[in-house]
Amino acid sequence: MNTQDAKRVLETALICASQPLTLRELRSLFADELGADTVRGLLDELGRDWEGKGVELVALASGWRFQSRPELREYLDRLHPEKPPRYSRAVLETLAIIAYRQPVTRGDIEDIRGVVVASQIVKQLEDRGWIEAIGHRETPGRPALYATTKAFLDDLGLVSLEQLPALEVGSEPPAFEALQGQLLEAAEEAAPAVEAPAEAEAQPADVPAPSLSLFGDDGTPALPNPDPQDPPPQPQPESA
Repeated sequence: MNTQDAKRVLETALICASQPLTLRELRSLFADELGADTVRGLLDELGRDWEGKGVELVALASGWRFQSRPELREYLDRLHPEKPPRYSRAVLETLAIIAYRQPVTRGDIEDIRGVVVASQIVKQLEDRGWIEAIGHRETPGRPALYATTKAFLDDLGLVSLEQLPALEVGSEPPAFEALQGQLLEAAEEAAPAVEAPAEAEAQPADVPAPSLSLFGDDGTPALPNPDPQDPPPQPQPESA
């Protein structure tokens, strides 16, 4: 099979796929007769073929897919004028903490936010496919450890956690507000959002009001140190 025909096969498979395709799946199109480096080279060429068009080929955490370019989203949104409900502050804060300090337990999140984390919040993020339990901390009660998923990275158009926007100390607006816009704007446009339930967490009278920033009064990150017994964050996509 010549290069042009191979690219046509890859292009057709990626356009018809309902989700990103991994390198292993793409190689299976050719009965593994093409090596991983060869397929990557063909994907690079295919990406260049689509430069300047309204659709682009991108590499994500779980594989490759075609998607519309960001600058065209405002036009495509007119096909679906109803905006999905925005997530509550509690949901966004919980997701941000998990994303930047994974793996964490509900107790870790509560220590940062200063309030009890309602079960509905964790369930909503799990149902959305953005977080999952990857193990348990070896402490009394063996609480579940939560981390983000490849679907979370896919919805943000990222390949790895290292591409998350950096938290800037002393930024204006407050760190969490800036993070909310950077971290979730793309995700809310990339896929239908799950309707956020009404705030269900109760704040005890003796607990101070939570900070609206992920930083303390001295400007340092208000995040717990990772437990040495915690498992590492989610694995990165396969390279072959």
